[in-house]
Amino acid sequence: MVQVENETGLLGDSRDRSHKADEEFNSGIPEDLLQHLAGKGEDLHFRFRERYNKIPTAGSHSWESIFGTGADEAFMAYHISSYVGQVAAAGKAEYSIPLYTNTWLNFDDPSQLDVKGLPVVVGGGAKPGEYPSGGPCPHLLDIWRYNTPALDFFAPDLYFHDYESVCKDYTQQGNPLFIPEQRRDEHGARRAWLAYATYGALGISPFGIDTGAEVIGREYKLLAQTASFLLSASPEDRMGFFFDDEPSGKLERWTRTFSDIEVIVERAFVFGKPGPGAGMIINLGDARFLAVGRGFNVTFKSTRKEATFTGILKAEEKEVDQGGKLSTLRVFNGDETRSGEFLIMPNDEPDYGGFPIAVTIPARTCIVELTIYWVAEEEDDR
Repeated sequence: MVQVENETGLLGDSRDRSHKADEEFNSGIPEDLLQHLAGKGEDLHFRFRERYNKIPTAGSHSWESIFGTGADEAFMAYHISSYVGQVAAAGKAEYSIPLYTNTWLNFDDPSQLDVKGLPVVVGGGAKPGEYPSGGPCPHLLDIWRYNTPALDFFAPDLYFHDYESVCKDYTQQGNPLFIPEQRRDEHGARRAWLAYATYGALGISPFGIDTGAEVIGREYKLLAQTASFLLSASPEDRMGFFFDDEPSGKLERWTRTFSDIEVIVERAFVFGKPGPGAGMIINLGDARFLAVGRGFNVTFKSTRKEATFTGILKAEEKEVDQGGKLSTLRVFNGDETRSGEFLIMPNDEPDYGGFPIAVTIPARTCIVELTIYWVAEEEDDR
């Protein structure tokens, strides 16, 4: 796999203002590009449709008349992607391997950035030229796709943006998710579970992994142990999640319905200070689930109308043997499942808050297989 260019685009101005570039800009939008965009309709990326609509199918049109204040970066996107497309095609003619281009992300709403204690500009920039104008940002991907058929996917460099929002942006239109740059700290490591388990990432690449690899290594080790289960699960049978160090004060909950069972994941219960958490849930079928990770509770609820109660029938701590099979180490009891109400997947060092009884055991293998049951009410009693 080869990355073609790096965070390509123009910094320092919104577009090239050389004499030749001005001539091209003033000559209007190529009609073939207009026809392509107009023909895509609802298949255009939703970020493109949020900004631009009513694309004409033919005729002579200026860049400003179609793209308004975004004319300069649309112009740059067209010409930069034309060049990158030629480079990618030449490379693929020699080596038939996956090719991609990465993105220095822009931002529209600075409140969505996680830049506590840092200047907002580190988030990427709000104006073309502050971020590389014409790069493959979500709202320009449709222009890029037109000129780069030899590229296999586009990849975001993801440091300070809302992680899940960017994952959604770069899994549209059949684009596989790959994150070639992201944070290597605990903040970034926790988010790996979301990328892999929910969005099926091909991979993530923490920047500066040469040092400080212990944090991300802990998550990668657990991912490696359970990779066969993750890879064999269909997209609708897996979910990833995370909880950061400081609770936001809002209701923190991740939910997903697998077949007829709703799964609810919340931050792990402790008597003292709540800790961070991250992991994944995999639906194994037949009311069985695999919970992997640390620092969370998981509750199950049948969606059947006749169900009056849903609980945990069995919870077994597992390890993965050399053959990739799960073997049981311990059978959890009522303390770990609150008498079958929900499973606690504690952190390595849960804060007991001075409570003298260790009812929340520390994490060990961080892998638990659960069997769920539900109680039905007789139809005559409903």
